[in-house]
Amino acid sequence: MKEIWQEPPVVEDEPVTPPSDKAGRRPRLWREVLETLLCALVAFAVVRTLVQNFRIEGCSMEPNLHEQQFLLINKMACRLGQVQRGAIVVFHYPHNPKRDLIKRVVGLPGDHLEIVSGQVLIDGHVLDEPYILERAHYSHPATVIEPGHVFVLGDNRNNSSDSHTWGSLPMQNIIGKAVLCYWPPRYWGFVRHGQPADNPVPTH
Repeated sequence: MKEIWQEPPVVEDEPVTPPSDKAGRRPRLWREVLETLLCALVAFAVVRTLVQNFRIEGCSMEPNLHEQQFLLINKMACRLGQVQRGAIVVFHYPHNPKRDLIKRVVGLPGDHLEIVSGQVLIDGHVLDEPYILERAHYSHPATVIEPGHVFVLGDNRNNSSDSHTWGSLPMQNIIGKAVLCYWPPRYWGFVRHGQPADNPVPTH
């Protein structure tokens, strides 16, 4: 007898609902949240090693920087390169490291520095300082700035606690160099530093 082959009947099953994946999704969700938080923390740590924000309190840097300005500080500028004369830096106050100050670098290691009737002399030459509003009303005896130190002054010479009263600043105390004012809006912009003036003007 001839055998007749037939395809088996097609049985259409009802849709099968897969088992709930909620239990599996929860660990994945927590892992994603933790990974996001970890990435955010790493990014924050990297940013904090490069820049930091500060708010100015006081008027020692008038007329160039003002009270309540918010600045971004480049923390790597003074680590990767030599501190330049004329740079505005934020640093830990040597006599109270918990207190941070902002001043301008006027003297570098090895400089013979003297202040005569408000004029800063470097190796006997007057330092050109177009950024100050008026001369200081004081003098400072001749001194040689020791290695690893700088001499810092506020631009508002007669209203500033700085190296003329408490001595030279250890460079290891420098936090960074002021680069940008981001608040208030009317002062927004890059911080203008003085010339890296290694060319003081002769007094004669």
